[in-house]
Amino acid sequence: MIPVTVEQAAEVLGVTPVGTGDTEIPITSLVANSRTVSPGALFVALRGERADGHDFITAARANGAVAALVARPVDAGLSLVVPDPLEGLAAIARDQVDRGHDRGMRVLAVTGSQGKTSTKDMLAQILEPHGATISPLGNLNNELGLPLTVARISPDTRFLIAEMGARGIGHIAYLCRIAPPDVSMVLNVGVAHVGEFGGRAAIAQAKGELVEALADDGVAVLNADDPLVWAMRSRTDAKVLAVGLATEPAWDSAVWASDLVSDAFNRFRFVLNSRLDDQVHCQVEVQLALSGQHQVANSVAAAGAALAVGTPLKAIGTALANAQPRSRWRMELCTSADGVLVINDTYNANPDSMRAAIASLAEIGSGRSGGRTWAVLGDMLELGASAEVEHAALGRHVAERGISGLITLGEHAVVVAEAAIAAGMDPERVVVSRDRAEAVEQILGDLAPADVVLIKASRGLALDTVAEQILSRHRA
Repeated sequence: MIPVTVEQAAEVLGVTPVGTGDTEIPITSLVANSRTVSPGALFVALRGERADGHDFITAARANGAVAALVARPVDAGLSLVVPDPLEGLAAIARDQVDRGHDRGMRVLAVTGSQGKTSTKDMLAQILEPHGATISPLGNLNNELGLPLTVARISPDTRFLIAEMGARGIGHIAYLCRIAPPDVSMVLNVGVAHVGEFGGRAAIAQAKGELVEALADDGVAVLNADDPLVWAMRSRTDAKVLAVGLATEPAWDSAVWASDLVSDAFNRFRFVLNSRLDDQVHCQVEVQLALSGQHQVANSVAAAGAALAVGTPLKAIGTALANAQPRSRWRMELCTSADGVLVINDTYNANPDSMRAAIASLAEIGSGRSGGRTWAVLGDMLELGASAEVEHAALGRHVAERGISGLITLGEHAVVVAEAAIAAGMDPERVVVSRDRAEAVEQILGDLAPADVVLIKASRGLALDTVAEQILSRHRA
């Protein structure tokens, strides 16, 4: 955090500090969990469904908090009393961004129905050699996570990467008021969370708020392969940089991948191309260490954003080749003692990411002599009225890709299984499990060396435990 005094924070909030203490003492961090408070922190007392942060102020002070941001007066120490501590946190975070901008910091923001976290992780690894870079830990992408990410900047931070999620219209616009972007990346408009939005058009409207937030001197990095994203170019006067997977496109300013080739682990080698304004067509070859063709699209988007802030193409190619996973349970490949390959992609799931993961499973399986492919799939959540249709489509896709075995669990497990069988999958190779423990027993009973297992579902099903048990219990 760029240090500010308690008095300066009060001025940002438009309040007067109350209680006893030194108002000139510096605040060096913003913390909403009393257990993680360290000396110099401003403790933000948030009221949740299960606990009220105001009940933990004494503990926060004991751990070194210099003041508390509260909704009601408290007895001891310094407090900043505001109507809503979460809004107060947003105001202090915006002040931090403004202070960073004054020192030359650039804000690069990313949104999309899938791929946000992987893309921001890649972008961070591209930018870090060129200046101090802050990016979200995990997927802190909401009205609490973004301010806490902003609070990690320092006076020398050059790049702030902001992941922005949305549960409805106006959410991204709100986040952009906290961290106005210099570069806005929109990856795709899928059907993730369609149950909350009501349709893809509403999702596109919400995601496009990131583009509308750009100043005229900003850059919009838009996936030109997605018509709903590419249409967002009309929503800004900023420069537009098209990104995608294509032969050389007609757009004046573009970054694209060509000549894609995958290896036995579905890791892609490709040519990264750029043509910016009146510059000549430039190329660099990239070999990714990450699995899945969707990572090529993520790489191109990250490359476009990095180019927008002046990173050389050659340096981008080198960084992409060296990029490693930073967020858990996203296409993690691990091998058991006897050679079973487990693909742990259990962080989240939606129809598009499910199809991408199953495609990777099929490709990896085809390169392993004598091995079979297994998909352990749980529910995709937040699909609303389209849930049954999308789960049936998932079952058909598993069958069409020639996956050897399918184990399903969750509310829509039977729908997925029946659709797979109807699409031609051997009923003897399709199992509906009652819970995670039964899924583990089912898969352990059939696995053999050289088999490949994909495990994927929305986070609410916690299927990462299934992956861990397969790896720990399946032995030669």
